Amino acid sequence: MKGNIGVTTENIFPVIKKFLYSDHDIFIREIVSNAVDATQKLRTIAQKGELKEDAGDLTVHVSIDPKAKTLTVSDRGIGMTAEEIDKYINQIAFSSAGDFLDKYKEDANAIIGHFGLGFYSAFMVSDKVEILTRSWQEGSKAVRWTCDGSPEYTIEDAERADRGTDIIMHISDDCKEFLEESRIQSLLTKYCHFLPVSVAFGKKKEWKDGKQVETAEDNIINDTAPLWTKKPSDLKDEDYKKFYRELYPMSDEPLFWIHLNVDFPFNLTGVLYFPKVKKSIELQKNKIQLYCNQVFVTDSVEGIVPDFLTLLHGVIDSPDIPLNVSRSYLQSDSNVKKISTYITKKVSDRLQSIFKNDRKEFEQKCDDIKIFIHYGMLTETDYYDKAKNYALLKDTEGKYFTYDEYQTLIKDSQTDKDGTLIYLYAQDRDAQYAYIEAAQQKGYNVLMMDGELDAAMLGLLEEKNEKTRFVRVDSDTIDRIIRKDDAADQTAQAGILTDIFSTQLPKMEKTEFHVETQAMGEQGAPIVITQSEYMRRMKDMARLQQGMAFYGDMPDMMNLVINTDHPLIKTISQQGEEATAEALKPVDAEIKGLSARRDAINQSNKDKKWDEIPQESKDELSKTEKDIEAQQARRTEIIATYAKDNKVVHQLVDLALLQNGLLRGEALTNFVRRSIELIK
Repeated sequence: MKGNIGVTTENIFPVIKKFLYSDHDIFIREIVSNAVDATQKLRTIAQKGELKEDAGDLTVHVSIDPKAKTLTVSDRGIGMTAEEIDKYINQIAFSSAGDFLDKYKEDANAIIGHFGLGFYSAFMVSDKVEILTRSWQEGSKAVRWTCDGSPEYTIEDAERADRGTDIIMHISDDCKEFLEESRIQSLLTKYCHFLPVSVAFGKKKEWKDGKQVETAEDNIINDTAPLWTKKPSDLKDEDYKKFYRELYPMSDEPLFWIHLNVDFPFNLTGVLYFPKVKKSIELQKNKIQLYCNQVFVTDSVEGIVPDFLTLLHGVIDSPDIPLNVSRSYLQSDSNVKKISTYITKKVSDRLQSIFKNDRKEFEQKCDDIKIFIHYGMLTETDYYDKAKNYALLKDTEGKYFTYDEYQTLIKDSQTDKDGTLIYLYAQDRDAQYAYIEAAQQKGYNVLMMDGELDAAMLGLLEEKNEKTRFVRVDSDTIDRIIRKDDAADQTAQAGILTDIFSTQLPKMEKTEFHVETQAMGEQGAPIVITQSEYMRRMKDMARLQQGMAFYGDMPDMMNLVINTDHPLIKTISQQGEEATAEALKPVDAEIKGLSARRDAINQSNKDKKWDEIPQESKDELSKTEKDIEAQQARRTEIIATYAKDNKVVHQLVDLALLQNGLLRGEALTNFVRRSIELIK
């Protein structure tokens, strides 16, 4: 018998081959899944007492024949009659699963096929496909269906001793990889690892006489009853850890896990693990595997799992997640939103439970867990309110606090004169140790904010809490970070100090220094380097958000603050003024005279508009300002000439740079040499 496949276009096969399925190798999942469907259907029939014979071994067998260039999937399921082939194979997209579910809807929950197109995925890799099948129904005869990838097919009587179906794929020359044992083994492991019917690929091998030889035992590639299908009450911690090692052989042990099991208003099972997360977020995604009745669908679960939980590992299995015809992409559906909401709640409840029942364990794992919590708070509007009760802050002494606990701790001491609560933080305890110590001497507490997402969390916490500001402990001198009513900003007379130090600062790429003076007490450091909180935070955010990349290209803005109360600074100022007094005397006199002339010119023109001022007066003003600039440059040069040979100045500058990790290369070598000379 010959005929034409019932399709609406003769181009159906190119469509299937190129566009219907997202992955070229997906065919192995579809064909093996169909075999499992047929086997599950037989089990249902047997349970209903309609099967007149013993079901026997129901293992699905996958085999390759490199010489014949065939890949075959065989089952002992319900098989098909010639009429059923005509209905379910020749009429594309008319699925037998639909008819079967109508008849056995109370017993057929595990039927995989929904769309009737899975079989045709075989033509993605085959020049010709044969179906050799025999129905389970009494008196049925075997038939062979053959098609070469065109709408034409042939169907004829054949010989098959037993019920079931063989799908024989004659692999195309451009798809020879699917005749390789290792390739098929890897695909079966990926797509069929947890199918509910045993799937065998070849025979098990063992080492004998220094080489691997086949045994008589089938090589079963799947676990038909994976952990997520079992009751949590029947499982121990070691069972969950063992399953995790099976899924992710090279990973560290998980922190903990959540067993999902819900059957209303949707069906969902699975196990989600909190892994030990490394520094990079992106590399940890796509570790959750999505299954539909134990058939692997995808590991791209965006849409089902909230974005922040895509960092989790594990398995989700749901027949209620709508999939398109190839089962490769998720479709928009209300069930998906319900499932996403359920998973978020389940994760939040689990974290809240651990925190409430065993806070010590929670704190021990907090540094690993917080990336999940912070990611959720930043990306899910509703999650912040859930997580704020168990999200913890850690200080530089390693103590943990809830948000409310920490606010109570610092409220009295770290509220500034304007009523703003100042949260001090550090990102590197060792590098910022001196600044932390200075804050602690004032009775302040300093947080550690060194996590992957902590920089982004600063803005969120400021947004959520009124009159709250987070400031890195080295962003300014401590008295200016937390300004009190009785601690007004203490400015200091600069004299020649700013020129002495600014002229001796090294030229550093993408770094700009602003020198200023401040009275910080005799016990304070002689020089402190600080960095603007705003600019540094913007640069931190630029590393996380591509749209802010321009901040990353801007130079680092550093303040070099000179403590005019420190004995060393006083000595430098006094000695500098004495050493440069004679040279500066005529220059200062000239600047004074020029400044008086400029003031007189401005005074004479104060009531005139710019276009009313005589050109002669404008020219005189311009010349006077240039002369002042020239004298000021000369003044700076005199001071720089003195300062360049002052080893104490250079030593103080280098010590401040060294403390902030800014002293490198030749400058660091010079510092070491100078230190040795000063010790002698």
